[in-house]
Formats: sequence, structure tokens, C-alpha cells
Amino acid sequence: MKQLVLASNNAGKLREFQRLFAPLAIELIPQGQLGVSEAEEPHATFVENALAKARHAARATGLPALADDSGICVPALGGAPGVYSARYAGEPKSDARNNEKLVADMAGQADRRAFFYAVLVLVRHADDPRPLIAEGRFDGELIAEPRGAGGFGYDPYVWVPTLGKTVAELSPEEKNPISHRGKALAELLEKLQAEAL
Repeated sequence: MKQLVLASNNAGKLREFQRLFAPLAIELIPQGQLGVSEAEEPHATFVENALAKARHAARATGLPALADDSGICVPALGGAPGVYSARYAGEPKSDARNNEKLVADMAGQADRRAFFYAVLVLVRHADDPRPLIAEGRFDGELIAEPRGAGGFGYDPYVWVPTLGKTVAELSPEEKNPISHRGKALAELLEKLQAEAL
């Protein structure tokens, strides 16, 4: 496998994946560069949405495709925003409005736990009957005031107690090995190597 379509137009995700894939001999091509539109994400689970996105990109390009579906899950909110993380405050997508809504929804909550969750799905072709699926989780606590200028999305509002920083205060070198996406990618790479692809 020399080329892989990334089934995302999210610039933040693209930067993370390009850094994570840099050591590999696989060219990661964002779907937008190939004229592929975003897939529908109508499902209630991360894995179903990721699979739909990967199949959509593979079908449109004829190339193997990698998709992720990820978000932040807050136990005090019954797991929300979950699969609706990117559109938590509605359309159009807005990190600022999503964060404002999350902070408002958490007002008065004693349980501040939250975790980022990611599922990666790789399909060798659009109708691949054995997609490779990997997952990762990155735990933290929600804070009411943003800290840090790095990362994207909810990163400035997620405090990592073991590191004494928010996710937005972590350098890519600190974040990538321990992030939900980094953990999922490590699992995916193990599966790829086992498959000898």
C-alpha cells in the first residue's frame, strides 16, 4: 500500500495524521485534494460513522482509505457530545460555539471527567469485508476557561491532571503518543504489520 486516502477535510486531523504517518512509506492524501465530498455521518456510533466515511472515500477514488470518527464524551452528560462533537452547537460547525455550549452544559456539574475517543477504520477497497478497526481513548477533566493555543476543537478545555496542562498546551511530540488518535493509530499499525500489507 503506497497511497492512502484520508477521509477527512479537517485541517487539524490532517496535520496530526501527516505527522503520525511521516515515518511510514505511505503517502497520505486528503480526500479534498482528490475532489471527494464529505460523507454523511448518520450513525449513532463512532465505528459506523468511520466505516461509512472510509467506504465513501475508497469508492470515490479507487484507493485504500482511512477514516476516523472521534469526539469527546462526558459521563456527566450521558456521553454527549459523543458522535455529535463537531456539530454539538448545530450548523455550521464551529469550535468556538461547541466549546461555549459544553461549558454552559457543564455549569454546576461536580463530575468534570471527560475523554476523547477515536475509532480508525482502514478499508483496502470500498467493499472490503474485513476492515481494519482500531480505537483509542485519552482521559482528562473539563475546565471552564480555555488554556493553550495548540491543538483544535475542545483541546483548550480539557485538562490532563497527570501532565498539569490542557491538551492545547501539549506539544505535538507530547500529545501524539498519548492522544486518542495516537493510540488508535498505534493499534492500527500493529494490525497492518500483522496483515503484512
